[in-house]
Amino acid sequence: MDNFDEYLRQGEPNKSEKAKVWKIAIGLQDVDGLKPSDYLISTARENIEGNISIDEVKLRIDIYYKQHPVNDTENRTEEADKVSARIAEILSEQTFTFSPIEYLTIHRRLFQGVYKHAGKIRDYNITKKEWVLNGETVLYASAESLKATLEYDFAQEKKFSYKGLSKQEIIEHISHFISYLWQIHIFGEGNTRTTAIFLIKYLRKLGFKDVSNELFAEHSWYFRNALVRVNYEDLSKGIHKTEEYLISFLSNLLLGENNRLKNQEMRLQNNDTVKTLNDTVKLQNDTVFDLIKQKNKITASEISERLKISLSTVKRKIKELKENGSIERIGSDKTGHWNVIEQ
Repeated sequence: MDNFDEYLRQGEPNKSEKAKVWKIAIGLQDVDGLKPSDYLISTARENIEGNISIDEVKLRIDIYYKQHPVNDTENRTEEADKVSARIAEILSEQTFTFSPIEYLTIHRRLFQGVYKHAGKIRDYNITKKEWVLNGETVLYASAESLKATLEYDFAQEKKFSYKGLSKQEIIEHISHFISYLWQIHIFGEGNTRTTAIFLIKYLRKLGFKDVSNELFAEHSWYFRNALVRVNYEDLSKGIHKTEEYLISFLSNLLLGENNRLKNQEMRLQNNDTVKTLNDTVKLQNDTVFDLIKQKNKITASEISERLKISLSTVKRKIKELKENGSIERIGSDKTGHWNVIEQ
């Protein structure tokens, strides 16, 4: 990934934009633990330099793997290389239609020749063991309801109005939509990469053209794990669905916030005893002041949920911090933010 940083530092618009696209394309392979080859990296550099087009990149990759076939079924470097080039192509295009067909088309374009089911709705039920859930699986939509569920979610989002919403409310709604879309898991494989590309294109359509898309390059696995945590619950063990992590990711992405994105923090504990112990440690280590430092737009309700303490206790702590000069409020309670005064 560092191979492209020089183009970002140089600041030449054309090269810089291409470098950003390639970083996203390569970084997104991490959601499935894939790493592109050195050949793909060097070919991408030629594209950034303007020596070859994206079509020539794709052609070179195809020829390379015809000449150097991969016989090891566990080696998915060819997939990583081809899909990276196709992501770079799609993200370079100024086209988009908000529709189920567009979603299916993105999957087909990414995985044609890689998966037999590219662009096709799965006709079987699936489960996937998740690291963040210690081997448990999210309950994905059943094969019988996939098409209808997909069309329903798109129809609901299409008629939704963002008018009058604050930026935080917009982020929360986008979190709802994209997590529902991902949970359908309409494809056998490649759902997260397809969803990420669709989300980037949709955000552009909504006017978020200067978002920090590099987050998908550096934290694509966090993005996937956050989607998992939104869609998993086990009430018998006190585990609830939470959008906290996905909202943190989107807030960094769209608002330029600096929320800490750590995969380990999302991982469920193996049993209730360990969970209780870790929650106790968290309460000891995290304070109201720590959370405000991490996220200057955090609300009292969010702090209450994170620290598992009452809202009245949070408000009392905030009052103390304001009175001793540790923090100050800039703007209104609804749209303002906290200014931390280091002492």
